[in-house]
Amino acid sequence: MRYAIYFTPPIHDPLSIAAASWLGRNVYSGDITERPSGIGLSSQELAFYTAVPRRYGFHATIKPPFHLHPDMTEAALLKALMQFAGTVTPFDMPRMEIARLGDFYGISPVMPSEAMHLLAATVVQLFDEFRAPLGEAEIERRDPDGLTAPQFSNLHRWGYPYVMDEFRFHMALTGPLSKAASGRLETALLHVFEPVLAEPMRIASLALFVEPEPGAPLRVHSQHPLCKITARRPSLSPGRPAAFSVGEPGLVFSEQSAALAARGLERGW
Repeated sequence: MRYAIYFTPPIHDPLSIAAASWLGRNVYSGDITERPSGIGLSSQELAFYTAVPRRYGFHATIKPPFHLHPDMTEAALLKALMQFAGTVTPFDMPRMEIARLGDFYGISPVMPSEAMHLLAATVVQLFDEFRAPLGEAEIERRDPDGLTAPQFSNLHRWGYPYVMDEFRFHMALTGPLSKAASGRLETALLHVFEPVLAEPMRIASLALFVEPEPGAPLRVHSQHPLCKITARRPSLSPGRPAAFSVGEPGLVFSEQSAALAARGLERGW
């Protein structure tokens, strides 16, 4: 069993509905969905081009998949995630667009979001105690020789190369594509997703995903609303949870602040 902390829109959000149709699987129920028609691609072609993101489900990675540390339990992870989510203020992402991201297509913001970067970095740090250390085989699967120095450092410190300063918010919609296939896929993606990307993407929850066994499709285990009540700046009074707001200007992320918040989690917020 592996766990991951992702962002995915609510089940009835138009973006979730469009993504479930495009990928061919509902990430909440696991049900197979009807593919979109009239986009210049057959169902078989679309199934081939979306095989990789279909297994992982429609999401943006916040804390990548991890095995649970032997000293931790699923119940403790759920409690910590629920309590952390209650300290975070929802926020809107910059305008989202269909973009080519290396050799695949996905949804990404037109400009970076400081609020999202802070949220992702904080989650990676605060929940690292729940992650079992990587084995040598897991490290090798990440092709460490092909990573940059910061990515290599992230892999060994946090279990994944693309966190902290290497983090880029995106929601994958295809696997790797040849240049010959890119044009047709981009046209189809714009047809399906442009109508549901007109409104701002609201980051109002975090989802715990599970992979029941190696290679199995990931699915939503539980969704945790972001619902900070107070509008005050972060406070770490003894015995009280931090009022963490990723939307507040001037809030600077640091190792020290994350460590303080982690100790708050240990006190059972």
